[in-house]
Amino acid sequence: MPTNVVRILPLGGVGEIGKNCMVIETDEDAILVDAGLKFPEEEMLGVDLVIPDVSYLQQKLHLLRGIFITHGHEDHIGALPYILPELDVPVYATRLAHGLISVKLREHRLLDEVTLRPMAPGDVVQAGSFTVEPFAVTHSIPDCVGLAIGTPIGTIVHSGDFKFDATPVYGPPIDREALAALGRRGVLCLLSDCVRVDKAGYTPSERIVGEAFDAIVGKRRGRVIIATFASNISRIQQAIDVAQRHGRKVAVVGRSMASNSGVAAELGFLQTNGTVIAVDKVRKLPPEEVLLLTTGSQGEPSSALSRIASNDHRQIRLVPGDTVIVSATPIPGNEETVGHTIDNLLRLGAEVIYEPLATVHVSGHASREELKLLIELLQPRYCVPIHGEYRHMVLYRQVAGEAGVPPENVPLIEVGDVLELGEDYARLAEHIPVSSVLVDGVTVGVTSDVVLRDRQHLSRDGIVIAVVTLDRMTGELLAGPEVITRGLPHPPYSEDVIEAAREQVREVLRRGPAAEVEHGFLAQKIRETLGEFVYAQLRSHPMILPVITEV
Repeated sequence: MPTNVVRILPLGGVGEIGKNCMVIETDEDAILVDAGLKFPEEEMLGVDLVIPDVSYLQQKLHLLRGIFITHGHEDHIGALPYILPELDVPVYATRLAHGLISVKLREHRLLDEVTLRPMAPGDVVQAGSFTVEPFAVTHSIPDCVGLAIGTPIGTIVHSGDFKFDATPVYGPPIDREALAALGRRGVLCLLSDCVRVDKAGYTPSERIVGEAFDAIVGKRRGRVIIATFASNISRIQQAIDVAQRHGRKVAVVGRSMASNSGVAAELGFLQTNGTVIAVDKVRKLPPEEVLLLTTGSQGEPSSALSRIASNDHRQIRLVPGDTVIVSATPIPGNEETVGHTIDNLLRLGAEVIYEPLATVHVSGHASREELKLLIELLQPRYCVPIHGEYRHMVLYRQVAGEAGVPPENVPLIEVGDVLELGEDYARLAEHIPVSSVLVDGVTVGVTSDVVLRDRQHLSRDGIVIAVVTLDRMTGELLAGPEVITRGLPHPPYSEDVIEAAREQVREVLRRGPAAEVEHGFLAQKIRETLGEFVYAQLRSHPMILPVITEV
């Protein structure tokens, strides 16, 4: 690669929501910006998390100078415990993100093996031929930064997740003058958050949510339960402030929320003022003096809110008079799960308040006018939309055009595309095969597309297991065949169908001397014969699993 070329390669976070992970490299150095996860799509049965594939970087470990984290949300830090054992490089993060990462690494017993280095707005971090300068931005979590990345051919600005919040819950608003100063220095390329590009105007301030909490809590005489993201420290702070104003004590329910709020309080990003108490103590208080903060705003099956909605929580039972506020909007793909959770809460007699019934959530991402404002302040030659699905990226190209950037200077890249930047050009150079890595229980990357297809097949059509026991020497049928079904319809004549299926297997065994037949061939014949028979009887295509044993 010529020295006057910089390559940008997304390993996630473009053309999708979540899994944010971006490689920026020259022929001598490389850095990684963010390492996030995303939740599995509906068809990814049994999968817990989806993380970026970093096999490309494993081939370039001698070039990788560090991982730079823009903020502490899961879709930006959640993959770190899984990829850091493969990428032995320092991780740079602001104080709050540093603390939240430490919690994750401690849970995975990696804290002592990873080098965490602090960075703050105004710092200049040298990473080989790159200089990385973090600058403060506002989002739905405190201590967020964008990155001005100095390269041999010019400055690349990574916006991180941002919005222009004039009244943030913690810290000052975005420093517009600092952004304008970057623009005057010259920006070659802007990598911009674009997920809310389809919303006109400006995104409301996070403080709007606090006002909604205040109005709701002030009118309730029962317990109030607020569900939000465990990392949404600004939202948690507003809930605590409202509880204190109305004479309520706060208990945090859910391991991740307890860990994150503990770290934020320890670092000074969360002021509890004696309002937060242990969950077992709130049971002794009258309902009008209790506010609970829980995880589960996305309907995650193992979350505190889901267990409460299923009447399966060890410490909390809903009663009529309780109010539940779901302070989040569903991540795309989670709508049905969130809807089921809300339905179950209502069945238990709780009042449930969620968008759009009240403004109990606002986005942390910039709307259309804010995206244009960032372009106007930075005056980049090229704009690349990131952190959005493809429709958002296409709309962003229109917005950039309204801000004066011609369409040909707004390349749309997807995961695995390599964008090559020169001093006076930007082009798609190649595509590198990059897949997603699936986390399934304790296994990472073992669950393949084939496994997922099998799970989908089982969930859709069921399974038929045919068990036979043969004489090792003669191939004579000694026991069976037994035919076991799961997930198939059972019409009134099902016993007759099962007996007929057994006869089909017997017929396969009669066709030749089984002692001389390879078991693989025999299993395939059973599979084909039973498959045809079941389809003829039930019009379904279950998975057929022959089990052949010898004695």
